[in-house]
Amino acid sequence: MPIQHILVVDDDQLSRTFLVEAVQTLGYRTSVASGGEEGFSLAQSAHPDLVITDLRMPGTDGLALVRKLHGALPDLPTVLCTAHGSVEAAVEAMKEGASDFLLKPVSHEALSMVIQRIDRQQRLERENRYLRTAQCESQPEIVAESASMAETLRSAKKLARSKGTVLITGESGTGKERIAHLIHRESPRAAGPFIRVNCAALSETLLESELFGHERGAFTGAHKLREGRFELADGGTLLLDELGEISPALQSKLLRVLEEEEFERVGGTSTLRVDVRVVATTNRDLAAEVKQGNFREDLFYRLHVLPLHLAPLRQRTDDILPLARHFLAHYARLHGMSEPTFTPAAEAQLRRWTWPGNVRELENVVQRAVVLSQGSQVDVADLVFGRPSQPTPLASVEGGSAGTSSLANRLLEDIEREAILATLACFNGNKTQAAKRLGVSSRTLVNKMKRWRAEGRVA
Repeated sequence: MPIQHILVVDDDQLSRTFLVEAVQTLGYRTSVASGGEEGFSLAQSAHPDLVITDLRMPGTDGLALVRKLHGALPDLPTVLCTAHGSVEAAVEAMKEGASDFLLKPVSHEALSMVIQRIDRQQRLERENRYLRTAQCESQPEIVAESASMAETLRSAKKLARSKGTVLITGESGTGKERIAHLIHRESPRAAGPFIRVNCAALSETLLESELFGHERGAFTGAHKLREGRFELADGGTLLLDELGEISPALQSKLLRVLEEEEFERVGGTSTLRVDVRVVATTNRDLAAEVKQGNFREDLFYRLHVLPLHLAPLRQRTDDILPLARHFLAHYARLHGMSEPTFTPAAEAQLRRWTWPGNVRELENVVQRAVVLSQGSQVDVADLVFGRPSQPTPLASVEGGSAGTSSLANRLLEDIEREAILATLACFNGNKTQAAKRLGVSSRTLVNKMKRWRAEGRVA
């Protein structure tokens, strides 16, 4: 989030007026305080992005104010204005947490340079904070040999050059997030941040805070100001993954950001502006959701500016073997193994499967095959398919031959546990999508997993 709002603290009216006018001339909003105590109070209530304070003031001077602000609001940058004869005090202020200092008389040029320098530093710190906490793997290359996928990639690169919102639709596991990364890399914003948030993984309250950030004290546990993903993505791209899962209340707030490029943090009153290109993904039919009253029609049309659809893997069978070979090589390297090959029978089996979990399921199947294979080839026996969408044939109760199903004479709960674990593997651990495929609620699935972990029956 770039610096937009600056608090000026100075007891001298002429000096204060000059600083305020200079700051406003540079295009920033201002708040004004005539002393250290008033400045400290305003910093907590007005939520400025930067504080510029004079050193010499009665009562709480500039150095004391810097010290108090650093203790209470450690993320708030401060700049100390001092005369030539007090440079030592400015150095001391830097040790106490000040971001920089300005020598009097302050010039417009010096003021502008300091603010821009702090702005750049703040951006780098925000991006580094996000990169340290984000648990996102680097995106593998996109493997595509089918005509339909090649056309999709061409369309994605064309859309990347525009400024509009992109809505990527397709079944779970088709590679929507990778296409979003491609759009960012091919766009004029490629040098900016790429920030992702999974809308299906968070509750409404947590998602609102994650998107828009929150002020200190906004709710229980909000011990300090936290910037949201829209602020972190300023100047870059924000991926809203599985957008169709958000609540109507959040849909309204999201519509405002998309239309006006402004919002308030949770618990805040200051309006913040951002320059963010939004790419949204969903596996839902949003047009049908609109008809059913589950999704705002105005938000749908605001998102549907540049639509892009990813076909399921079963409709682009020419991609199955190239993708399987790509994953085979990748996971062999990852596990420090010699790269195996598929037998013709294994390749035929891969092409026959309908891939209800799409590319994600294919990747999981190949990863397991790499681990299970004993030699230089992956055969049919090494391919373990999850079958969440198809019933497994039951064994004959009377039969005991080798041809009977392995489900015979087993506890129903064990079969249930294996079905849930297989479905979770197909959806890469996504409990929301796994529960939807299994026809149960997310809470039911989570409770079962908790119980099995407590009993030591799952890792």
